[in-house]
This record gives sequence, structure tokens and C-alpha cells, in this order.
Amino acid sequence: MRLLVVEDEVKVARALRDGLAAAGYDVVVCLDGEDACEHALREVFDGAVLDLMLPRRSGLEILAALRARAPATRVLLLTARDAIEDRVRGLDAGADDYLVKPFAFVELLARLRALLRRDHHEPHRLAVADLELDPSTRTVRRGGRQVELTAREYEVLEYLVRNQGQLVSREMLAREVWRETLRATSLDNVIDVHIARLRRKVDHDHATKLIHTVRGVGFLLREPTE
Repeated sequence: MRLLVVEDEVKVARALRDGLAAAGYDVVVCLDGEDACEHALREVFDGAVLDLMLPRRSGLEILAALRARAPATRVLLLTARDAIEDRVRGLDAGADDYLVKPFAFVELLARLRALLRRDHHEPHRLAVADLELDPSTRTVRRGGRQVELTAREYEVLEYLVRNQGQLVSREMLAREVWRETLRATSLDNVIDVHIARLRRKVDHDHATKLIHTVRGVGFLLREPTE
């Protein structure tokens, strides 16, 4: 499952990232509210761990962005303040749970598991037109027929589907799929090769093409229009 972690204390952020990654989560870490809001508005996360007090944007603003993009995202708020008013304000704003600093990581992990289990009985599938992805099994079907992808091809396709209808640049793919913060021409070439392979596997035998290139900008996966 994919988690957004927003924490401005670097040591705490690193500890959360390492601990959650070790527990099997795919973790995106942001150190300030502005960066977190950008991620929340362009991507879909299964869950989020948000500090309330952040530079540039507050945890409540990020919560609003998450709710606008994906209302089902489970959100756990963190704060150093333990006033009842703060807890109520966070929960009223749409948070699913609340944890006061300092906290034990095992408790945070348990609370996250409990939150994410709420939707476990409903397998979360992604779909665009007749293209279907099941993140729990990493399987892909187009028109009811299974599409065989490599692990990296699946990751690229899932990222495009989660951002359907929006332009996805090579820089975004390098950062979010390959986890590379510094782009290089060689990596751009690798990304282009993966996109070409996805087109052959996903679009080739279908009259309706879903994956499009926007020259000089990036890629776009979208449903067909009239």
C-alpha cells in the first residue's frame, strides 16, 4: 500500500520512512506542507500520516487536498499538542485517527493497520475504460484479457492510471517510479522504452488507444472521448 508521510522534523521523517518501508509500505515522504499538497493533488495514496504543524501549509490543508483527490484515503494525524480542541478540529476536518507526540512506532503501525483494514473486504481495483489493474495482485486486464507485464512496466502503468487524465512528465516518473531525484538523459531513454513496451502490450491490439505522448511534455493516459 502507498503512504504519504508529512513530517518536518528530519529525524522523525527518516525514522517513519524506514520503519514503514520495513513493514512493507511504499512510502513518499514530504518535509513541508507545500510539497505535500502538490503530491496530494496529483497522486492517489491508500493512507497518510500527517503532522499538524508544518511549514508553508498546515496538516489540515493537506488533509483537504487528500480528501478532494481521493476521499477514501485513510489519514492519521500527528501532533505535539494534546489539547482536546486540536483533536476535535482534526477529526472534524476528516481525519480518521489521531496520535499525540511522542508516540511509540509500534502503536502508529497498529493504528495504520487498523485504518487500512477498514476497506480490506473491498479489493481496490483501478480502471480506465476497459483497462483494469488490481494493485493487490499486480495483475492487468484489457478487454477482459490478462496483460503480462514486467514489474517495472506494471509500476509505470499503475502510476499513469492513478494519474489518469493528467500529464505525467519524465521527471515525475523518474522521481516516483524509479526513485531517482536527479534526471539523466539515459534514464529518459529507459522511460521511453518502457512507455513503448506498454503501448505494444496495452494498446496494440485495440482500436482505442489509452496511452498518449504529449511532445516535449510527457505522457497522458485517458479514457477515449467522443
